[in-house]
Amino acid sequence: MNALNANFSSQGLVILGFPCNQFHYQEPGTEAEILHGVKYVRPGNGFVPNFQMFAKIDVNGATEHPLYSYLKKNCPATTTSFTPAVLMYTPIKSNDVAWNWETFLVDKSGKVVYRAGPPLEPVLWTAAVSEQIARVIKDTDPVVGK
Repeated sequence: MNALNANFSSQGLVILGFPCNQFHYQEPGTEAEILHGVKYVRPGNGFVPNFQMFAKIDVNGATEHPLYSYLKKNCPATTTSFTPAVLMYTPIKSNDVAWNWETFLVDKSGKVVYRAGPPLEPVLWTAAVSEQIARVIKDTDPVVGK
């Protein structure tokens, strides 16, 4: 996300991060503890987000935030294969966010134009997302949410 922000913020890209603890309890702490965790543990190596991080929210299930209800309703899922044992919410739906760092690209008018699963291969993921961002920037100023 930092690389995407560095490459595209001058062209209008805004990245918004929403921590979530619904995936195998990976974000159990407070907002300050989450920032400490990304700096020293995952991804570590002194990582500091250069984009806006919000308070922790639920992105799936009965208590999901309305923003994510909207995002998921307006863009197809990246997978329909889920492992219920590591998902800390119910009910599980086919259009749910699959894991942390799933990304939505939203244009200036609020239309969800792209959805990418978590970056299993960061270089390939960044290239694919960058291509979509560049395409959308031609027409509008996008906002990316995690």
